[in-house]
Amino acid sequence: MKTKAIIIALALLPAATASADNLKIEVPVEHSWWWNAPETPEITVNVTDTVGNQSPSTLRVALAPDLDKNNPVIVLTQEVSPAKGKTQKLKFSFPTLQPGFYSCTVSDGANPGKQFWIGYEPQNVVSLPDSQPDIDAFWQKANEELARVPVEYKLTEIAEKSGKKRKIYQVDVLSLGGDTIKGYIALPVKKGKYPVQIYYNGYGAEPWMMGADDRPDWIELNIFARGQGLDKPVNKYGDWIQYGLDNPDNYYYRGAFMDCVRALDFVETLPQADTANIFAEGGSQGGAFTLAAAALDPKKRLRAIAPYIPFLSDYPHYFTIVDWPAWPVKNKAAELGMSPEQMYRNLSYFDIKNLARRIEAPVLMGVGLQDPTCPPHINFSSFNLINSDKEFVIYPECGHTVMYDDWNPRREAFFNKHSAK
Repeated sequence: MKTKAIIIALALLPAATASADNLKIEVPVEHSWWWNAPETPEITVNVTDTVGNQSPSTLRVALAPDLDKNNPVIVLTQEVSPAKGKTQKLKFSFPTLQPGFYSCTVSDGANPGKQFWIGYEPQNVVSLPDSQPDIDAFWQKANEELARVPVEYKLTEIAEKSGKKRKIYQVDVLSLGGDTIKGYIALPVKKGKYPVQIYYNGYGAEPWMMGADDRPDWIELNIFARGQGLDKPVNKYGDWIQYGLDNPDNYYYRGAFMDCVRALDFVETLPQADTANIFAEGGSQGGAFTLAAAALDPKKRLRAIAPYIPFLSDYPHYFTIVDWPAWPVKNKAAELGMSPEQMYRNLSYFDIKNLARRIEAPVLMGVGLQDPTCPPHINFSSFNLINSDKEFVIYPECGHTVMYDDWNPRREAFFNKHSAK
């Protein structure tokens, strides 16, 4: 198993800025705001006078771990007094950090300042699996149930969206429990065998359609899990992450994860599909679906995968760091009379961290360092347990997204590198 890290060079961008009455404070992006040993984490703070008077003040820099944001482990202060109309550059080093992600707050006197995230040795973030003893049997049963459902589907051409090189269809596929999952597929017109890229959907994402002739040498499938995407108008599950929380056999993500496997069953039946070259990508919930498909597919049909800002991992830590989706799940558990222990036990069956070691496909993961929804901690808690070849790229200024101008060609190159020739 080989792990590769990619550093995005975005040095000296004033991403974190705070303005006091007389001072402007900027923290440029250096070293992508994450480091590996033996590197020493260090930030630069630029303090500029804004009113034409010398402005003495006390600058405070505080670092707090993501799992305990209210208790800084490092607090540094320095007196600043930039000359009239000038900028004073300060360096702050943190030589004693443990692996993890930290909230960094730079403030000036009464000004609350700006908060941003930094990381240290992300590959050494440890979050041990907490799976139940019967997790293998649980997912074997789900796969057996899915296998008894015939791979029935309907293709309906969307003529006004089709092109000269590919035709666009709506696809309806029968899945676990009799649910029908829907999506869009682009099929090349010219006869032959084509690699397949599956896009799994984000949480509640609106339906979108690929361009007919954007990638004429690929089959592209944009598939939506039950009750989402094209099925949102008739969604019977309500808020998906809450549905069936008190019973793992009835929990929403049992069916949704099997929908991800059913998408593979479907593309395998297509006469145009090069079944040795099936790839998958998704962001947020789609990132979790991508990882789940690779983990739970008994045939291991995915050649390589590219999840980014992945969701649904390391629930006990996840719900400590974020407000959403923690509060709706906790509220639902309380409404159902579940203890926190029961809630986390049920969720453990659907925790990507607990499925990660099943993944055999090469993995490229994209991370938004400033992500408030799927923070880096939960991305790496599962990524670090994957045993296949893997790479990650951290986008230091991105929240719940990646830099698509960088990500899309990087993903394309990754899939081409791992294709079966």
